[in-house]
Amino acid sequence: MLDIIHQDNNNVNSNVLKIAFLGTPDFAVPALDKLAQSDYKPAAVFCAPDKPIGRKQVLTPPPIKIVAQQYNIPVYQPATKQELTQQIAELKPNLILSAAYGIIVPKEVLDAPKYGCLNIHPSLLPRWRGASPIQATILAGDAATGVSIFKMDEGIDTGPIIKSSKFKVQSSKITTPELTKDLAGLGAQLLLDVLPDYLAGKIAPMPQDDSRATYAPQIKKEDGKIDWQKSATEIDRQIRAFTPWPGTYATLPNYSPSEVEGSKIKFIKASTSEKEGGQQPGKVYLIDDRLAVQTGSGSLIIEELQLEGSKALTATDFLRGHQEIIDQALT
Repeated sequence: MLDIIHQDNNNVNSNVLKIAFLGTPDFAVPALDKLAQSDYKPAAVFCAPDKPIGRKQVLTPPPIKIVAQQYNIPVYQPATKQELTQQIAELKPNLILSAAYGIIVPKEVLDAPKYGCLNIHPSLLPRWRGASPIQATILAGDAATGVSIFKMDEGIDTGPIIKSSKFKVQSSKITTPELTKDLAGLGAQLLLDVLPDYLAGKIAPMPQDDSRATYAPQIKKEDGKIDWQKSATEIDRQIRAFTPWPGTYATLPNYSPSEVEGSKIKFIKASTSEKEGGQQPGKVYLIDDRLAVQTGSGSLIIEELQLEGSKALTATDFLRGHQEIIDQALT
């Protein structure tokens, strides 16, 4: 724990800083890693409970728990908001830091620490408040995004901004995992940079302009289904935004052989072409020997895909065994 010395009316007061860190997925890992190696090592980490993962449903700890254990930081995994409130009350932190914790933090927890609760959010607030700002950035084709450190209140990502840092999206083909990694590192460093001045009272949090707010809602599995009436550009963004979950897919309603008839096909990697086959949206055909699907505007060039119940294949390998897909209509 860190002794914070601050000046107030010429009187010097010393307070022990006790930090609780709230986070669960990979996005939170760089922040905890940097904090644990600094003067701001958390006294405890709070994350979601272990969950069964994969086909064998192996009970697996969240990424942040693994990192916390590496630094010998006590880990709490409350299953309810009530448990979280009780455990925070028992810990008595005077600063809470959060990154992708996964639940809305109750008011009792927000009000508990002397220095408040700071959150790392992967967007330039008030743009893309909500649960899926990284996916929303890709879906919208934003050329720039960033991270915001803000003081949490009862709203969803509505609290006043401590500091933001802009990030230029260098690649028009960036995926959610790639952008997550970039913004997680940027947010971790920004948090470490602002903490000294924030704790010393040198930063005045700035209220957000609610009139400029946009929202990124929780993603659902059905959001991955392709609407072929959309443009090739929009569908390509959907594929990159929904990698790895929920994935982007269509149905093969009349596909032969019979054992895969009516099955789903998942699109893992694609590109776009202005060429069109003069077909109805969803029709599969070839452009210069490349697997393509007609969309509402332009064509989607398929580079990697996965038939339900099979392994992922490049389009070239897929065509070797599935020529019948040509001229099929995807839905």
